[in-house]
Amino acid sequence: MKRLPIPDDVTGDEIDKDVRQELQSLPKTLAEDVARNLVMVARLIDEDPEGAYGYSRVALRLASRVAAVREAAGFAAYATQKYSEALAEFRAARRMTGNTELWPVMADCERGLGRPEKALDMAGAPEVQKLDKAGQVEMRLVAAGARRDMDQLDAAIVTLQSPELASNSVQPWTARLRYAYADALLAVGREGEAREWFAKAVEADRDGSTDASDRLAELDGVEFVDAMDEDDAETETVVTVVVDENTTTDDQSADESEPSDDDEPADEDADEDEPKADEPKIVQVKDTTED
Repeated sequence: MKRLPIPDDVTGDEIDKDVRQELQSLPKTLAEDVARNLVMVARLIDEDPEGAYGYSRVALRLASRVAAVREAAGFAAYATQKYSEALAEFRAARRMTGNTELWPVMADCERGLGRPEKALDMAGAPEVQKLDKAGQVEMRLVAAGARRDMDQLDAAIVTLQSPELASNSVQPWTARLRYAYADALLAVGREGEAREWFAKAVEADRDGSTDASDRLAELDGVEFVDAMDEDDAETETVVTVVVDENTTTDDQSADESEPSDDDEPADEDADEDEPKADEPKIVQVKDTTED
Protein backbone atom coordinates (compact mmCIF):
# COMPACT_ATOMS: atom_id res chain seq x y z
CA MET A 1 0.00 0.00 0.00
CA LYS A 2 1.38 3.40 -1.00
CA ARG A 3 1.74 5.71 1.99
CA LEU A 4 1.94 9.49 1.92
CA PRO A 5 4.52 11.48 3.87
CA ILE A 6 3.38 12.75 7.26
CA PRO A 7 5.30 15.43 9.20
CA ASP A 8 7.01 14.25 12.37
CA ASP A 9 5.02 16.68 14.49
CA VAL A 10 1.78 14.84 13.63
CA THR A 11 1.31 12.24 16.35
CA GLY A 12 -2.35 11.31 15.90
CA ASP A 13 -3.24 12.57 19.36
CA GLU A 14 -4.66 15.70 17.73
CA ILE A 15 -7.86 13.96 16.66
CA ASP A 16 -11.15 14.28 18.49
CA LYS A 17 -11.54 12.06 21.54
CA ASP A 18 -14.64 10.40 20.09
CA VAL A 19 -12.69 9.43 16.96
CA ARG A 20 -9.81 8.19 19.08
CA GLN A 21 -12.25 6.01 20.99
CA GLU A 22 -13.53 4.51 17.72
CA LEU A 23 -9.97 3.67 16.71
CA GLN A 24 -9.44 1.65 19.89
CA SER A 25 -11.01 -1.29 18.10
CA LEU A 26 -7.85 -1.46 15.97
CA PRO A 27 -4.40 -2.76 16.92
CA LYS A 28 -2.38 0.01 18.58
CA THR A 29 0.12 0.58 15.77
CA LEU A 30 -2.58 0.55 13.12
CA ALA A 31 -4.75 2.91 15.15
CA GLU A 32 -1.87 5.39 15.40
CA ASP A 33 -1.25 5.17 11.67
CA VAL A 34 -4.91 5.79 10.84
CA ALA A 35 -5.10 8.65 13.32
CA ARG A 36 -2.14 10.43 11.77
CA ASN A 37 -3.70 10.19 8.30
CA LEU A 38 -6.97 11.56 9.66
CA VAL A 39 -5.10 14.49 11.18
CA MET A 40 -3.65 15.26 7.75
CA VAL A 41 -7.13 15.16 6.24
CA ALA A 42 -8.32 17.74 8.78
CA ARG A 43 -5.25 19.92 8.21
CA LEU A 44 -5.51 20.04 4.43
CA ILE A 45 -9.20 19.86 3.62
CA ASP A 46 -9.70 23.64 3.41
CA GLU A 47 -6.47 24.71 1.73
CA ASP A 48 -5.58 21.58 -0.24
CA PRO A 49 -8.66 19.39 -0.79
CA GLU A 50 -6.89 17.08 -3.23
CA GLY A 51 -4.13 16.49 -0.69
CA ALA A 52 -6.70 15.77 2.00
CA TYR A 53 -8.44 13.35 -0.34
CA GLY A 54 -5.19 11.42 -0.82
CA TYR A 55 -4.71 10.94 2.94
CA SER A 56 -8.36 9.97 3.35
CA ARG A 57 -7.90 7.17 0.82
CA VAL A 58 -4.94 5.83 2.79
CA ALA A 59 -6.96 5.86 6.01
CA LEU A 60 -9.85 4.18 4.22
CA ARG A 61 -7.67 1.34 2.98
CA LEU A 62 -6.32 0.86 6.50
CA ALA A 63 -9.61 0.94 8.40
CA SER A 64 -12.71 0.89 6.20
CA ARG A 65 -14.86 -0.53 8.99
CA VAL A 66 -14.45 2.52 11.22
CA ALA A 67 -17.29 5.01 10.84
CA ALA A 68 -15.08 8.05 11.52
CA VAL A 69 -12.80 6.99 8.68
CA ARG A 70 -15.72 6.61 6.26
CA GLU A 71 -17.02 10.03 7.31
CA ALA A 72 -13.62 11.66 6.81
CA ALA A 73 -13.33 10.02 3.40
CA GLY A 74 -16.78 11.36 2.56
CA PHE A 75 -15.92 14.94 3.46
CA ALA A 76 -12.64 14.77 1.54
CA ALA A 77 -14.47 13.49 -1.54
CA TYR A 78 -17.15 16.17 -1.06
CA ALA A 79 -14.48 18.89 -0.90
CA THR A 80 -13.13 17.74 -4.26
CA GLN A 81 -16.64 17.58 -5.77
CA LYS A 82 -16.61 13.79 -6.06
CA TYR A 83 -20.24 13.73 -5.01
CA SER A 84 -21.09 10.15 -5.90
CA GLU A 85 -18.14 8.86 -3.91
CA ALA A 86 -18.88 11.22 -1.02
CA LEU A 87 -22.51 10.09 -0.87
CA ALA A 88 -21.47 6.44 -0.76
CA GLU A 89 -19.10 7.11 2.16
CA PHE A 90 -21.67 9.15 4.07
CA ARG A 91 -24.25 6.42 3.64
CA ALA A 92 -21.79 3.84 4.93
CA ALA A 93 -20.96 5.96 7.97
CA ARG A 94 -24.66 6.46 8.69
CA ARG A 95 -25.33 2.73 8.51
CA MET A 96 -22.55 2.15 11.02
CA THR A 97 -23.64 4.78 13.53
CA GLY A 98 -27.38 5.09 12.95
CA ASN A 99 -27.30 8.87 13.48
CA THR A 100 -28.67 11.46 11.09
CA GLU A 101 -26.15 14.30 11.41
CA LEU A 102 -24.86 13.69 7.87
CA TRP A 103 -28.33 14.03 6.36
CA PRO A 104 -27.89 17.65 5.10
CA VAL A 105 -24.55 17.03 3.42
CA MET A 106 -25.94 13.86 1.86
CA ALA A 107 -28.77 15.93 0.42
CA ASP A 108 -26.27 18.44 -0.91
CA CYS A 109 -24.45 15.59 -2.65
CA GLU A 110 -27.72 14.86 -4.43
CA ARG A 111 -27.70 18.46 -5.62
CA GLY A 112 -24.13 18.06 -6.80
CA LEU A 113 -25.20 15.02 -8.79
CA GLY A 114 -27.89 17.06 -10.53
CA ARG A 115 -30.78 15.66 -8.52
CA PRO A 116 -32.30 18.66 -6.69
CA GLU A 117 -35.69 16.93 -6.49
CA LYS A 118 -34.09 14.18 -4.40
CA ALA A 119 -32.54 16.81 -2.13
CA LEU A 120 -35.97 18.34 -1.59
CA ASP A 121 -37.42 14.93 -0.77
CA MET A 122 -34.73 14.52 1.87
CA ALA A 123 -35.51 17.98 3.26
CA GLY A 124 -39.04 16.77 4.01
CA ALA A 125 -38.03 13.42 5.48
CA PRO A 126 -38.55 12.50 9.17
CA GLU A 127 -34.76 12.42 9.66
CA VAL A 128 -34.70 16.22 9.59
CA GLN A 129 -36.67 16.38 12.84
CA LYS A 130 -33.89 14.42 14.54
CA LEU A 131 -31.26 17.01 13.61
CA ASP A 132 -30.04 19.61 16.08
CA LYS A 133 -30.63 23.30 15.36
CA ALA A 134 -27.43 23.67 13.32
CA GLY A 135 -28.35 20.63 11.25
CA GLN A 136 -31.85 21.93 10.60
CA VAL A 137 -30.50 25.28 9.42
CA GLU A 138 -28.05 23.47 7.17
CA MET A 139 -30.90 21.43 5.74
CA ARG A 140 -32.83 24.64 5.06
CA LEU A 141 -29.84 26.05 3.17
CA VAL A 142 -29.59 22.90 1.06
CA ALA A 143 -33.33 22.96 0.32
CA ALA A 144 -33.15 26.62 -0.76
CA GLY A 145 -30.22 25.77 -3.01
CA ALA A 146 -32.22 22.95 -4.56
CA ARG A 147 -35.10 25.36 -5.26
CA ARG A 148 -32.69 27.69 -7.03
CA ASP A 149 -31.29 24.76 -9.01
CA MET A 150 -34.83 24.26 -10.28
CA ASP A 151 -35.27 28.00 -11.03
CA GLN A 152 -37.85 28.29 -8.26
CA LEU A 153 -36.37 31.56 -7.00
CA ASP A 154 -39.34 32.82 -5.01
CA ALA A 155 -39.69 29.43 -3.34
CA ALA A 156 -36.02 29.61 -2.35
CA ILE A 157 -36.67 32.92 -0.58
CA VAL A 158 -39.65 31.47 1.29
CA THR A 159 -37.61 28.41 2.28
CA LEU A 160 -35.01 30.59 3.99
CA GLN A 161 -37.54 32.64 5.94
CA SER A 162 -37.43 31.20 9.43
CA PRO A 163 -37.14 32.10 13.11
CA GLU A 164 -33.37 31.56 12.83
CA LEU A 165 -33.19 34.18 10.06
CA ALA A 166 -35.28 36.68 12.02
CA SER A 167 -33.34 36.20 15.24
CA ASN A 168 -30.95 38.95 16.36
CA SER A 169 -28.68 36.49 18.14
CA VAL A 170 -25.53 35.46 16.30
CA GLN A 171 -24.95 31.74 15.97
CA PRO A 172 -22.34 29.83 13.94
CA TRP A 173 -24.80 29.51 11.07
CA THR A 174 -26.18 33.08 11.15
CA ALA A 175 -23.82 34.67 8.61
CA ARG A 176 -24.33 31.94 6.03
CA LEU A 177 -28.11 31.98 6.47
CA ARG A 178 -28.32 35.76 6.06
CA TYR A 179 -25.92 35.62 3.10
CA ALA A 180 -28.03 32.98 1.34
CA TYR A 181 -31.16 35.03 1.91
CA ALA A 182 -29.52 38.19 0.55
CA ASP A 183 -28.26 36.32 -2.50
CA ALA A 184 -31.73 34.88 -3.15
CA LEU A 185 -33.29 38.34 -2.91
CA LEU A 186 -30.74 39.72 -5.34
CA ALA A 187 -31.51 36.91 -7.79
CA VAL A 188 -35.10 38.16 -8.11
CA GLY A 189 -34.09 41.81 -8.40
CA ARG A 190 -34.93 42.93 -4.86
CA GLU A 191 -31.67 44.85 -4.60
CA GLY A 192 -32.56 47.13 -1.70
CA GLU A 193 -33.55 44.23 0.54
CA ALA A 194 -30.54 42.25 -0.62
CA ARG A 195 -28.22 45.07 0.42
CA GLU A 196 -29.84 45.15 3.87
CA TRP A 197 -29.29 41.43 4.39
CA PHE A 198 -25.75 41.45 3.05
CA ALA A 199 -25.05 44.15 5.65
CA LYS A 200 -26.58 41.92 8.35
CA ALA A 201 -24.45 39.03 7.12
CA VAL A 202 -21.33 41.18 7.48
CA GLU A 203 -22.28 41.95 11.09
CA ALA A 204 -22.55 38.25 11.88
CA ASP A 205 -19.55 37.05 9.86
CA ARG A 206 -16.91 37.16 12.56
CA ASP A 207 -14.60 34.59 11.00
CA GLY A 208 -14.85 35.62 7.36
CA SER A 209 -16.77 32.55 6.26
CA THR A 210 -18.53 34.49 3.48
CA ASP A 211 -17.65 37.27 1.04
CA ALA A 212 -20.60 39.35 2.24
CA SER A 213 -18.46 42.49 2.63
CA ASP A 214 -17.36 42.27 -1.00
CA ARG A 215 -20.93 41.75 -2.19
CA LEU A 216 -22.09 44.72 -0.14
CA ALA A 217 -19.35 46.93 -1.55
CA GLU A 218 -20.27 45.80 -5.06
CA LEU A 219 -23.88 46.84 -4.52
CA ASP A 220 -22.70 50.21 -3.19
CA GLY A 221 -20.55 50.74 -6.28
CA VAL A 222 -17.30 50.71 -4.33
CA GLU A 223 -14.19 49.78 -6.30
CA PHE A 224 -11.03 48.73 -4.50
CA VAL A 225 -7.75 49.91 -6.01
CA ASP A 226 -4.18 49.76 -4.76
CA ALA A 227 -3.23 53.12 -3.31
CA MET A 228 0.12 54.48 -4.50
CA ASP A 229 2.43 55.73 -1.80
CA GLU A 230 2.55 59.53 -1.93
CA ASP A 231 6.33 59.59 -1.70
CA ASP A 232 6.56 57.23 -4.66
CA ALA A 233 4.11 59.34 -6.63
CA GLU A 234 6.14 62.51 -6.03
CA THR A 235 9.48 60.91 -6.84
CA GLU A 236 10.74 61.03 -10.39
CA THR A 237 13.67 58.93 -11.43
CA VAL A 238 15.93 60.37 -14.11
CA VAL A 239 18.21 57.95 -15.94
CA THR A 240 21.26 59.46 -17.61
CA VAL A 241 22.99 57.44 -20.27
CA VAL A 242 26.65 58.24 -20.87
CA VAL A 243 28.04 56.99 -24.16
CA ASP A 244 31.52 56.55 -25.47
CA GLU A 245 32.59 59.79 -27.15
CA ASN A 246 34.06 57.89 -30.07
CA THR A 247 30.77 56.24 -31.02
CA THR A 248 28.04 57.52 -33.25
CA THR A 249 24.87 59.03 -31.75
CA ASP A 250 21.56 60.15 -33.19
CA ASP A 251 22.77 63.78 -33.06
CA GLN A 252 25.28 63.14 -35.79
CA SER A 253 24.37 63.76 -39.41
CA ALA A 254 22.77 61.15 -41.57
CA ASP A 255 25.89 61.14 -43.77
CA GLU A 256 27.96 59.93 -40.83
CA SER A 257 25.48 57.42 -39.40
CA GLU A 258 23.96 55.81 -42.48
CA PRO A 259 25.94 53.56 -44.82
CA SER A 260 26.33 54.69 -48.44
CA ASP A 261 25.65 52.63 -51.51
CA ASP A 262 29.43 52.25 -51.94
CA ASP A 263 29.95 50.60 -48.59
CA GLU A 264 31.42 47.15 -48.77
CA PRO A 265 29.35 44.26 -47.29
CA ALA A 266 30.45 43.05 -43.89
CA ASP A 267 32.98 40.28 -43.74
CA GLU A 268 31.06 37.09 -42.96
CA ASP A 269 34.08 35.81 -41.04
CA ALA A 270 34.16 38.78 -38.71
CA ASP A 271 33.82 38.12 -34.99
CA GLU A 272 30.10 38.42 -34.13
CA ASP A 273 30.91 39.49 -30.55
CA GLU A 274 32.87 42.55 -31.68
CA PRO A 275 30.71 45.74 -31.40
CA LYS A 276 29.90 47.47 -34.66
CA ALA A 277 31.45 50.90 -35.23
CA ASP A 278 28.14 52.65 -35.89
CA GLU A 279 26.44 51.45 -32.66
CA PRO A 280 26.80 53.51 -29.48
CA LYS A 281 28.32 51.70 -26.52
CA ILE A 282 26.74 52.42 -23.13
CA VAL A 283 29.60 52.65 -20.71
CA GLN A 284 27.78 53.95 -17.64
CA VAL A 285 24.22 54.38 -16.36
CA LYS A 286 23.60 56.94 -13.66
CA ASP A 287 20.37 56.87 -11.59
CA THR A 288 19.56 60.14 -9.87
CA THR A 289 16.44 61.02 -7.95
CA GLU A 290 14.91 64.45 -8.00
CA ASP A 291 12.70 65.46 -5.06
